[in-house]
Amino acid sequence: MFNIAICDDEDTLINELKYCLKKYADETGKEFSFFVYHDGIELLAGYRPDYDLIFMDIKMEKLNGLKTAEEIRKMDSAVGLVFLTSWKQYVWKGYEYRAVNYLLKPVRYGILKMELDRYFARYQGKEEPYLSFQNDSGKYKILYKNLCYAETEKRNVMLHFEGQKQVIYKNMKEMSALLLEQPQFACPHQSFVVNMSYVKGVEGLTLVMTTGERIPVSQPKRKDFMTKLTDYWGDML
Repeated sequence: MFNIAICDDEDTLINELKYCLKKYADETGKEFSFFVYHDGIELLAGYRPDYDLIFMDIKMEKLNGLKTAEEIRKMDSAVGLVFLTSWKQYVWKGYEYRAVNYLLKPVRYGILKMELDRYFARYQGKEEPYLSFQNDSGKYKILYKNLCYAETEKRNVMLHFEGQKQVIYKNMKEMSALLLEQPQFACPHQSFVVNMSYVKGVEGLTLVMTTGERIPVSQPKRKDFMTKLTDYWGDML
C-alpha cells in the first residue's frame, strides 16, 4: 500500500488526478490510499510521516506549494514531491525542494503514467529505514543515514540531523536501544550515540564530526567504540 497525498485548491483537479491514479493502480496492480488537502496549511497540520508521494499545487491562496514544500522538507527528507502547475516559470524553483518532478495542468494520463513508472522504478523496494516522531514543534521523519548524533537533553534526547536539532520524548536508554539496531551507530559516551559515517577523526577522548562539532568519548567506552569505528571504516573501504 502506497500512501499518496494530494494538495490542491481545485476539486476538479483533485478528482481528475485521483481518477488517473486509480487507473494506474488498476493497470499495475499497485494499491494506493489517498489523503486530500485543499491548502498547504491543512496539509502541514495533518501531515503523516508515512506518506510515500505528495502531489501539490504550486499556486494556492493560503500557503503556496513552494512554502509548504519548504516546511515539509524540514520534517521529511524522504517523501516524493510532485508539483502541479499551470506556470512553467515555477518549475525550476520547485527543484530547490528536491521535487521528483512536475506536471503541467491539466494532468494528462500518459505523462502521469510515465512519471509514476519512473518513480517506482527508482524507489520501489528501496525504502530506507527511518525514524518518525512528534514533538511540540511538529512531526518529523528522518532517514537514519541523515541522523548525525543523539545526545541526552535533560530527561529526553536531542537529535541532530540535516543542520537542525529536535527533541524526541524518549530517554537515552530507549534511544540507544533503537539506534544501535542500525549498523552505523555506536555509543562513545553514556550521553551520546553517534552515526559513525559522520565521524571525521578522533583526537584523544574527543570525536571530530564532519559537521565540525566535537563529541566526548568516555574512557570506559573508548576501547569498544574504537573497535566498532575501526571495523566500520574498514567496511567502507
